[in-house]
Amino acid sequence: MATEENPPRCPHCGAVMKKWRIPAESTWPFDFFFVCFNDDCPYFVRGWEHMWNQQAVHASYRCRLDPHTEKFVPLPVWSVDALKNDIIGDYGT
Repeated sequence: MATEENPPRCPHCGAVMKKWRIPAESTWPFDFFFVCFNDDCPYFVRGWEHMWNQQAVHASYRCRLDPHTEKFVPLPVWSVDALKNDIIGDYGT
């Protein structure tokens, strides 16, 4: 199980995932997720083209760990810096 002391690594790039605060207005029943904020992660990099080709939107996604299922799933983002303001703590750099 992922913890602050033992954060997960992204399955796409191997980077240590960061604890990310879920917005209060969300419908997710958790306080935080672990998210890969590596801007060079191939999952994130390829996501821009994939989202344009599939949905015709300028967006991508980052890998997040769903604590309920313990599976890695996409977290949509609209820019390189989107969601970074809600990273909790400074570990995993």
